[in-house]
Amino acid sequence: MRPVRSFVRRAGRMTAGQRQALELGWARWGLDSADGMIDPAAVFGRVAPTIVEVGFGMGASLAEMAQAQPGTDYIGIEVHEPGVGKLLWLCEQQGIDNVRVYREDAVEVLQRCLPPQCLDGVQLYFPDPWPKKKHHKRRLLQDDFAALVASRLRPGGYFHLATDWQPYAEHMMEVLSAQADFVNRAGAGHFSPRPAWRPCTKFEQRGERLGHGVWDLIFEKI
Repeated sequence: MRPVRSFVRRAGRMTAGQRQALELGWARWGLDSADGMIDPAAVFGRVAPTIVEVGFGMGASLAEMAQAQPGTDYIGIEVHEPGVGKLLWLCEQQGIDNVRVYREDAVEVLQRCLPPQCLDGVQLYFPDPWPKKKHHKRRLLQDDFAALVASRLRPGGYFHLATDWQPYAEHMMEVLSAQADFVNRAGAGHFSPRPAWRPCTKFEQRGERLGHGVWDLIFEKI
């Protein structure tokens, strides 16, 4: 796919707890793209709905969803190690076992590790909007990425996106509405209300206090 990266790797400062969780918890919760294609049922030891979250940040919302939905399995993808360490720490503290983690580029993971039609949902919450026009090519959601996500979803599976940047929300709507494999659950051209399964993050709550809008989109694989 396109060689332009949608992220910048930053050597964020890790706390001692995050580093320890990463070192000690990786064998239990970590996945490596070098191992190639996976069978989610084999990875989790059961047959269950499987959801991928792309770019889970510090992992609090993913941990909350996994704990609230023990019958669903979650695969998180994040490139920034402090966030990965924090999620593994949360999994250890809260006894969460229905989460697995890749610390790699989501495009590469979707291409190399997840078989076609193996997922029940893909979540992309508050990705970098790259607001400057010259950087729009770095936005993760482009036609090729939307098509890749569609190929990994089962019929009836969903692609759920959220952003607090209205121009990016409009871009998301345009890209997904043009995909023949997707239909908008809210109706053509309409944004969705925030569903109960998506936690309201501290970042989002702060934005709402400042008067920022949040836009959710849910498209279904047909």
